[in-house]
Amino acid sequence: MADSGLCRWDDKPWHSLNYAIRHRFGEKLYKLSLNGGFTCPNRDGTLGTRGCIFCSAGGSGDFAASADLSIPDQIAEAKKRVSDKFSGSRYIAYFQAYTGTYAPIGHLEAIYTQAIEHPDVAVLSIATRPDCLPDDVIRLLARLNRIKPVWVELGLQTIHEKTASFIRRGYALPVFEQAVRKLRKAGIEVIVHTILGLPGESEDDMRKTHDWLAHQPIQGIKIQLLHILRHTDLADIYLKAPFPVLSMDTYIDLLIHCLELLPPDMVVHRLTGDGPRSLLIAPTWSLHKKQVLNAILRRFESLNTWQGHYFNERRDDRDRPVDLI
Repeated sequence: MADSGLCRWDDKPWHSLNYAIRHRFGEKLYKLSLNGGFTCPNRDGTLGTRGCIFCSAGGSGDFAASADLSIPDQIAEAKKRVSDKFSGSRYIAYFQAYTGTYAPIGHLEAIYTQAIEHPDVAVLSIATRPDCLPDDVIRLLARLNRIKPVWVELGLQTIHEKTASFIRRGYALPVFEQAVRKLRKAGIEVIVHTILGLPGESEDDMRKTHDWLAHQPIQGIKIQLLHILRHTDLADIYLKAPFPVLSMDTYIDLLIHCLELLPPDMVVHRLTGDGPRSLLIAPTWSLHKKQVLNAILRRFESLNTWQGHYFNERRDDRDRPVDLI
């Protein structure tokens, strides 16, 4: 927990994933992006064929290993790729590309089990859609969660239905709420993805998304700067009729406003995000991640503020046990 007098988690004024992991597992963990060979109902014709308008051809798994490799081989290859920047021995197995629960239950059980039983894996993390969590998948995740922690990441992006329709999210907000309830009932930790800078949204709209999430039974959040990537429908829209993208200063101020609304025990898994250099059209300032993170810290300090500064506990059913991230 943060020091209530200083409102800091070690050296940060936000509840960082690094802080949470070190205090929970006793050491740093590194995330290995794996590929389960998934597609998405927003691409295979079930809901659509072109995906969300901002999603690259890699289905947000541009840094993942090849799906042609077995899961143990993917883990071995991913460990080699990060060996120059991580000297630890335990990892988070992360199924990131496309929709990580959108496959027959037999396939899911096989690949998840291979990942979670790997001796170097401490956590299984799965990115998916809230409309792709049938009961048999929930039961599987609950069984695996008794072996090692299982985290499920849900792509919400926004609570505003007009924006959700524009980005072709493909489900309504009550679907998200039901998925969160089912996951929490099964004891699964939930991490939610949001995007700042979606076209047509005001700063107040973005703050409302995070204020709403502050009172949902979720354990973590990933806040993403909107990236305009080549070969996406969003890029086509932007190149034909450019719309404003957030400057670094505006993004940082907005990010801090959102973090001030979130509860201090919610773990922040991401503050900005990575866009592949070869695909990124805008905003190009996001390529300088270390510079951006340093600027975020300086801005927090200049404002003398912290995550949870304006959090108001309006409900007592947030279901965030202290032993969960």
